[in-house]
Amino acid sequence: MSNLAQVDQVTSLHKNNELQLLCFRLEEDKDLYAVNVFKIREVVKYNGTLNTVSFEDNALVEGLITIRSMTLPLIDMRKWFHYDSNFPNRSLREYQIKRTEDQDDVIMICEFSRWTIGVRIFEADRILSKKWTEIEQGVSITGGAYNNKLVSYTRYFDGSLVQVVDIEKMLVDVFPWIEDEKELELDGLKRIGSNKIVLLADDSPSVLKTMGLILDKLELKHIDFTNGEKLLDYLFDKKTNLSEIGLVITDLEMPRVSGFKVIKQVKSNPETAHLPVIVNSSMSGSSNEYMALSLKADRFISKSNPLEVKDAIQDLLLEK
Repeated sequence: MSNLAQVDQVTSLHKNNELQLLCFRLEEDKDLYAVNVFKIREVVKYNGTLNTVSFEDNALVEGLITIRSMTLPLIDMRKWFHYDSNFPNRSLREYQIKRTEDQDDVIMICEFSRWTIGVRIFEADRILSKKWTEIEQGVSITGGAYNNKLVSYTRYFDGSLVQVVDIEKMLVDVFPWIEDEKELELDGLKRIGSNKIVLLADDSPSVLKTMGLILDKLELKHIDFTNGEKLLDYLFDKKTNLSEIGLVITDLEMPRVSGFKVIKQVKSNPETAHLPVIVNSSMSGSSNEYMALSLKADRFISKSNPLEVKDAIQDLLLEK
């Protein structure tokens, strides 16, 4: 899809307060899961070479694959679903997605947080269009280790459950050194001279935790919300002293109320239009950035990058 066509599609979905989810399964005739289509470049069948990078039974990265001159790490999502950070050395081999010798792998090429990876699934299903108000927070049935892998759920065409995967959490679990790099960057952060409160909305617990660490390091007061609806309810509550609020940081992809609607509500209200809005999103495609900025967001940054967060906050708070 061309960038212009993608911008048109994002614009159309935003106007209707909708999102599109690619539904898929990890086992035959079992539970349905989903990822926002804008985090997926394509779904392919693959029978090429897998260059193994680790023979450990607990390895989350299956190896490296090459698709159209792109060399990508391959992750088996079912193995990740059974990964427990409290028992990192536990064998995951038995949870690998099962296929017969004559079956090709089904791989989602995912692009988010400026990363491109291959994710093995059992089968791709249909694309599901939903209003953001039809996406519910939390996970209701799977329980156990699965619960911290999922952020929300909705209903399929026949009313059955579709659970939305926390794909940012997968990236953190599979590549823990990314967080180690952030820790090093965190150590270099210093206090920003502002007593203003930062309002932060994101539906991923792992992102809220990371952003909380960054804001604490900057010695900024912050109030965290698990979706855009809760942030807006707080911001427009008559009890809220708007003079104490310094800026808003929001994800784009959230249940109930999307980040696009958060931007629009903040910027269209005369009482809050002065507040800077920073978009902190893993959907790093140019169409999402264009759409966010066209709604008068003040900055678009890649997901929870400490230096980007610090620079954006410092610029926007101190210039006021």
